[in-house]
Amino acid sequence: MTGSAPEETVAEAFEGQRGRLVSVAYRMLGSRADAEDAVQEAWLRLSRQDAASIDNLAGWLTTVVGRVCIDMLRSRKARPEASYEDRLPDFVVTEDDDGAPEDDVLLADSVGLALLVVLDTLRPAERLAFVLHDMFAVPFEEIGQVIGRSTDAAKMLASRARRKVRGTHRPTDERRRQRAVVDAFLAAARSGDFEGLLRVLDPEVTWRAHTASGVVVRLGATEVAGKLRQARRARVTARRALVNDEPGIVVWGSSGRPVAVMACTVADGRIVEVVSVLDPARLAAMDLPRCPV
Repeated sequence: MTGSAPEETVAEAFEGQRGRLVSVAYRMLGSRADAEDAVQEAWLRLSRQDAASIDNLAGWLTTVVGRVCIDMLRSRKARPEASYEDRLPDFVVTEDDDGAPEDDVLLADSVGLALLVVLDTLRPAERLAFVLHDMFAVPFEEIGQVIGRSTDAAKMLASRARRKVRGTHRPTDERRRQRAVVDAFLAAARSGDFEGLLRVLDPEVTWRAHTASGVVVRLGATEVAGKLRQARRARVTARRALVNDEPGIVVWGSSGRPVAVMACTVADGRIVEVVSVLDPARLAAMDLPRCPV
């Protein structure tokens, strides 16, 4: 960006980068609200900068957002929050049409729950190097400038992060098997088939429900299946969906409005964990569609 830069031109250029910057920050921070805050901070810094002196606005903004995210992650380490189990990552719900090539394309606004958990274990510089290079194809030379390290050091950080992340990517065949497990779970829940639920729930399954009044945790297949069997008469419609690019379920009430979103973790042919949202305020923020016909 050279020459004069009227305020409206700078604002338009920034808005053109906003979506990408939010995606970068979300993968760094695991929170849509925190990502928006990081991008807003970048805008404030840009507004105080002589924009005419910036040769590469996209690169400058990526650097600023990256450094803001690193500062936020370091602040989290200094003031530990509740455990990851009690924190609820943002849910991005998309239609699951069985044939979507989700293994070929990383959804622009979604990070799988398993990947979020792994990313949360990385050091801030590792996380940034991995996110920028492997998810956004930023050259290592530029990444080094963002984190204040050499190009070789940036490569090493990304490689170290990649080794930790390896294993969260699931091949298409496994995705199909996971879908089949979720479908069997849905069928058993609809019919109140207690034995069928026990077949698809891991004996040590954990169900963590985020309600308006707090987090409710149920442990074990027998307890979870019993609760589901009690609720089978409720007038609801449930369908499989992708929740943060993982098999999940959306439930609508008789009014057609969503009443629950569930993210399911499947391992070895059984559901080992369910994270569900029943809080109406959180559900409203997800902008979910009304019940399909």
